[in-house]
Amino acid sequence: MKVTVRPSVVKGTVRAIPSKSFAHRQLICAALAERETKICCRVISEDISATVRCLSALGASIDFNDGVISVTPITSPKRGAVLDCGESGSTYRFLSPVAAVLGAEPTFILRGRLAERPMAPLWEALERGGISIEGKGSESVSFSGRLTAGEFEIPGDVSSQFISGLLMALPLLEKDSRIKTSGPVESGGYIDMTLDVLKTFSMKTQVKEGSIEISGTDRFISPGSIATEGDWSNSAFWLCGAAACGGSLSCEDLNINSCQGDRAITRVLMEMGAEVICEENSVRVNAGTLKPVRIDASNIPDLVPPIALMACAAGGETEIFNAGRLRLKESDRLYTVVDTLRRLGAEIFEEASSLRIIGGRPLAGGEVNSHGDHRIAMMASLASVISLDDIVINGAESVSKSYPGFFEDLAALGGIVRKEQ
Repeated sequence: MKVTVRPSVVKGTVRAIPSKSFAHRQLICAALAERETKICCRVISEDISATVRCLSALGASIDFNDGVISVTPITSPKRGAVLDCGESGSTYRFLSPVAAVLGAEPTFILRGRLAERPMAPLWEALERGGISIEGKGSESVSFSGRLTAGEFEIPGDVSSQFISGLLMALPLLEKDSRIKTSGPVESGGYIDMTLDVLKTFSMKTQVKEGSIEISGTDRFISPGSIATEGDWSNSAFWLCGAAACGGSLSCEDLNINSCQGDRAITRVLMEMGAEVICEENSVRVNAGTLKPVRIDASNIPDLVPPIALMACAAGGETEIFNAGRLRLKESDRLYTVVDTLRRLGAEIFEEASSLRIIGGRPLAGGEVNSHGDHRIAMMASLASVISLDDIVINGAESVSKSYPGFFEDLAALGGIVRKEQ
């Protein structure tokens, strides 16, 4: 799909889309519980659909009706299930240990760049626990065997999703287990999110320095009904876009006490000079004079695209560092952020694990490709707020991976959008 976005100002009020990071975890825990769980989640993205599809293949019954996902748990895991993960890294990394514990002996089908994304540390941990894996690095990966309890060592600086997947899987074993992390843990907020959801399902864990202990005697207990809180990473595009163009915008359904690490966007906005007003369930950004800063992205990699866009409007040089993990996303996101913004007229430079943006002047506009990456498509669209001419995005359908209604919300906030199939 090709989308053209004309220069405009975003302002008004938007409701945050439900967090797909929370929804993944809630769905998996609900599928492992003892009775039905209802999850209030008004929008289902492609990534969430992938987790629903895979849990259904494992034996759960899942229905979505009028903004509520009803999950009837797995009672007898289906052996030999084919789990189509689409392009969802969370689905693949979370369900690998879950399926291994269930003894489902599945085949994972991987699409897009998913087969290229790092898995070796998790594979090694699962193999030490008794799982045989075939097809590593291909688009079809098969497991055999059943995971046994024990100690699982995972490096902390590759993907927190490995740890989260094990946290959701290991309570199903009858004996205690331990996850030992080596080195610094990046994106620790996502592990906190997993622990938070586990607590909702009555699971207890003991977090110690460098390790997490999981009891084999606890069981997932459904809370009956829960809600998926609003997503900070996608909401950051609206907040940064408004700050960049001098608009005034409120984003509702955001928990300011959330364990989502990406709520750090409020701190970044304030550091860069925007006026930010946080209330219990909303955040408002008012115009301010933006200034350049140095930003450590090690714990907020998903915020780099909207921050890079905002930096284009800040007079001076902004540096975003410790961002090397972005090369392993749906695209090489360090390269694609630079390629996209440079094509639109930005002065931006890519280094091994960092970006430098020299901002303070309008973008020219132009035509770009999403590179199949939802966050690149959203960044390019919001670049229209500081552009002199139209911005044309090819492959704009990629936004559906996390935000199916993105362009409708953009139009409601004042964006001028034209879609072409």
